[in-house]
Amino acid sequence: MWYTLTAAGAMAGALTVLAGILLRGNRSRAAQRLLDLSGKSSIPAEQEYVDNLTRVVRATLPKMGQQLVPGDEKERLKLASRMIQAGLYSPMAMPVFLGVKLVLMLGPMVLGLVLAATTSVPMVYALLGAIVLGIVGMIGPSFWLDRRKTKRQTALRRALPDACDLIVICMSGGLSLVGALSRVVDELRTAHPLLASELRIVEREVQLGHRIAESLQKFGTRSDLSELQNLAAVVMAAEKYGSSMARTLDKFSETLRLKRQQYAEQMAQKAATKVLFPTLLFIFPVILLIILGPAMIQVMAMMKNINR
Repeated sequence: MWYTLTAAGAMAGALTVLAGILLRGNRSRAAQRLLDLSGKSSIPAEQEYVDNLTRVVRATLPKMGQQLVPGDEKERLKLASRMIQAGLYSPMAMPVFLGVKLVLMLGPMVLGLVLAATTSVPMVYALLGAIVLGIVGMIGPSFWLDRRKTKRQTALRRALPDACDLIVICMSGGLSLVGALSRVVDELRTAHPLLASELRIVEREVQLGHRIAESLQKFGTRSDLSELQNLAAVVMAAEKYGSSMARTLDKFSETLRLKRQQYAEQMAQKAATKVLFPTLLFIFPVILLIILGPAMIQVMAMMKNINR
C-alpha cells in the first residue's frame, strides 16, 4: 500500500508541474528568434525531451478534459466563472484542468493494478490505496482552485487602497481618471504586479471605447471582489452626479484602509484561538510528562518495594 501511495503521490506532483507548464505556455517567438540569431539554436537533449513531452501532454490533456466538460450550459458557465475568478484566463484552461482531474482520478487505479500485478503488494491494499487517492484526485483540484481564488482576492484587497491613493495623487496633479490609471499601472508593476496586470486590462478596455465604470465593474465580476464592485459603483455615481472624482476616491480609499485594518485586527484576535489547539496537543503533554515522569517512576519503585 505504501508503494502505491508513494508512486501515486509522485505522479500527482508530476501532473501538477506539467499543468503549470501548460497554463504558462511555450517559449515566446521573440525568445526563440533571439536564440536563433545568437547561433545557439541547438537544444540540449534534456530540453528537447521536456519540450516533446510538453507538446504531447498539451495535445492529450485537453482531449481527455473534453470528456468531463459539463453538458449543461449553466454548469459549464459556473465552472468557467470559477476559473476566471481564480485567474485562469486561457481558453484551454478548462479542458486542461478537467484533463488533469481525470488523470488524478484514474491514474491511481491504473497504477494500483500495475503494482499489484508486478510486485508483491496484495490486490486488496493496492485497490484500497488507489480508491483513496482517486477520491483525493477528484476533490483536490476543486480545493486548489478555491485556494487560488482566495489568495488572488487577498492580494487584490491588500493592493487596492495603495492604487486608489496613487490615482488620487495623479488626479490632484491634473491628470484625468484614465491618464491617472495608465500612470498608476506603470508604478504598481513592482509592488503589486497582480493588480497592475488587471488594471492594464481595464485600461485596454477603456481604449477600446468602454466606459471606465463598466470596465471596473467587469473587473469586480472577474475577481468576485466586493471592494472592486463598490469602486465601480463609486466611479459611476461620481460620473453621473458630477462630483469631484479625486475627493470621492480619497474617501473610498480611507474606507478601504479602515476595512483592511479591521481585517488585520480580526485575524490577530483569531490567532490566540488558533494557537490554543497546538499548545494543548503538543506542548502541554510534554510538560506533564517532564513534570510527572520522575514522580511516576518513584511511585512505581515504591510499589515494587511494597510488593516485596
